[in-house]
Amino acid sequence: MSELNKSLKGGEFVTKATNPQTVFIPEDITEEQKLMAETTLDFIEKEVVPNLNDIDKQKPGLILSLLEKAGELGLLGAAVPEEYEGLGESFNTNSIISMSMGASHSFGVAFAAHTGIGTLPILYYGTEEQKKKYLPKLASGELKAAYCLTEPTSGSDALSAKTTAVLSEDGTHYVLNGQKMWITNGGFADILITFAKVDGDKFTGFIIPTNSEGFQAGEEENKMGIKGSSTRALFLDNVKVPVENVLGEIGKGHYIAFNVLNVGRYKLGAMTTGGAKHYIDVAVNYANERKQFGREISSFGAIKHKLAEMAIRTFVAEASTLRTSGLINDKIAELQGQGKTYSEAMIDAAEEYAIESSIMKIFGSEVLDYVVDELVQIHGGYGYSEEYPAARAYRDSRINRIFEGTNEINRLLVIDMLVKRSMKGRIDLLGPAMAIQKELMSIPEFGEKPTGLLELEMQSIAQAKKAVLMIAGSAVQKFMQKLGNEQEIIMYLTDMIIDIYTAESALLRTLKVAQVGTKNLEFYEKMCKVYLRDALDRINTNGRNAISAFAEDDELKLLMLGMKRFTKLDPVNSVAIRREIANKMIEENKYVY
Repeated sequence: MSELNKSLKGGEFVTKATNPQTVFIPEDITEEQKLMAETTLDFIEKEVVPNLNDIDKQKPGLILSLLEKAGELGLLGAAVPEEYEGLGESFNTNSIISMSMGASHSFGVAFAAHTGIGTLPILYYGTEEQKKKYLPKLASGELKAAYCLTEPTSGSDALSAKTTAVLSEDGTHYVLNGQKMWITNGGFADILITFAKVDGDKFTGFIIPTNSEGFQAGEEENKMGIKGSSTRALFLDNVKVPVENVLGEIGKGHYIAFNVLNVGRYKLGAMTTGGAKHYIDVAVNYANERKQFGREISSFGAIKHKLAEMAIRTFVAEASTLRTSGLINDKIAELQGQGKTYSEAMIDAAEEYAIESSIMKIFGSEVLDYVVDELVQIHGGYGYSEEYPAARAYRDSRINRIFEGTNEINRLLVIDMLVKRSMKGRIDLLGPAMAIQKELMSIPEFGEKPTGLLELEMQSIAQAKKAVLMIAGSAVQKFMQKLGNEQEIIMYLTDMIIDIYTAESALLRTLKVAQVGTKNLEFYEKMCKVYLRDALDRINTNGRNAISAFAEDDELKLLMLGMKRFTKLDPVNSVAIRREIANKMIEENKYVY
């Protein structure tokens, strides 16, 4: 297989080009996957939406019954292999289900916690006995799961947990003591994926039935949003856990915690993207119905700008989400072809694309926050009323920037993982960075501008990558091992990388679609042009801010010239383009891209 025709390694998009034909895009979704999406959306429309108020009031038994109904449809077991009574669907299909769950509010939180961080640790790290015992019941909904990592003094710093596990004298069980905080599904879960330190330092995973003596759940948290999601503190007071309930190896719990979070971050990005698509529908519907000054508010330029920008960011988010899904899906297949089990392949694939998953968690959650904020604004005063859907959407969206590691932590992780992979030789950042240093000292070449479909934009993406490598290379030389202390610089760099990955994803989707043709190709192309130019402006600003934080004198001047050279692109009439994008949705009364 030629270099251009195979998927890049995780993080390699920073230095290399991607062949559009290798990318998974919405237009590649199969009929079977569409059916799964329709099943999920139909379930939400008929079972969840009519009960949203009761869900928010935590009507006894309601979430439990909905989870069981989702189990009957196969939605809880879609990722569970058939040998454990699940559907055994591909990662791409599970992505489609996650996107379809995007507007299910508190139920979606319970669903994601159960099917993701509640079930996957057993699927990936459980013994065969544990898998046979728990997975069929988790897939059916007979058992509900929760994931217990956070403690009162350890959130993002998970390894500083204080919960202890002491082996009994007869060696038959561990005795656990400690407290967990903010546990989703904590009020009704039957089993807990819990982490504790054996012998005071060996961070280890355990499966704990909640009917264990000494276990107690606190009161429900009174939260700003996702009010229907059960969120409680959990207390372990001399809870006896049989040794056969140790999950994975003693002292290796951090592998479980972090690798499962990689998948959780990606899926959160998928769910938020699906939510954004739904709420654009709501916004367009309202704008078409609401009249002011004698005409629909959708006819006003200010509203069109909002609708178009919501659509552009969501279009980019969906392209980026499925691109990432395809990378993980293909890696799983590749590793299984090499003889690895599904669980082993899934763990390795999730780790390989942990950088992209963190990007999607950040980007998806911030796109949804933008969409629901504008949804409230388009509704005006009605947007502030709980009688309309905008208020709940706004409240429930905010948690996504905190879930699965805050967006700030994930921004720091992106650069940390890139640098570590470079140091280990997994990807080559040094070579390209050195080449750019030489390029900066040379006279720029002025050839003819490319004229093919989005060729100029693809060229601009390649140039923007040089800007990131230029700054990263200079910053590493300046700070060496202490770069981690320069969090502001790291976050500027991550935001540049996020803009590159997402803009490139939209371009790749459009270029692949162009090979087969679509009625929306003209709109895809225009959305790419607007988004990329806005992204380049942000990249330029973030780059200049990063450079100013560490460079001086001649180095400062040289790097600033580099930023100007690498982020240059002629403008387009973004006002006219946004009007066209909005008009198409207004005409069809929904998100159509």
